[in-house]
Amino acid sequence: MAKQYTWHKIGDAEDHIATESEITVLEVNGKKICCTRYQSQLYAFAYKCPHASGIMGDGFIDDAGNVVCPIHRYRFSVKNGYNSSGEGYYLKTYPVEQRTDGVYVGMEKSGGLFGWI
Repeated sequence: MAKQYTWHKIGDAEDHIATESEITVLEVNGKKICCTRYQSQLYAFAYKCPHASGIMGDGFIDDAGNVVCPIHRYRFSVKNGYNSSGEGYYLKTYPVEQRTDGVYVGMEKSGGLFGWI
């Protein structure tokens, strides 16, 4: 079953949401997420590291396009959340769309009771 998203506007089309290789923290629909630009493309990912809940906004983007956790230096691709340092974790990423009226981030729709409905 394909994932379904609710799209949230995070800025106007001309807004500069994030700077190249800098991490910006945003609140979207009551949830903190991180955004960055890598090779001029905007990416969004989880606020906390899946390993030890390090604040990813306090980390940095390396030359290979990985966000590096500030606690244990685990590395995750900003493109897909892949744990490139090999520990086996996965960092949640969010799709980003540039539309004529603004920039949107997609968050998975939650179903009813436990996502079953």
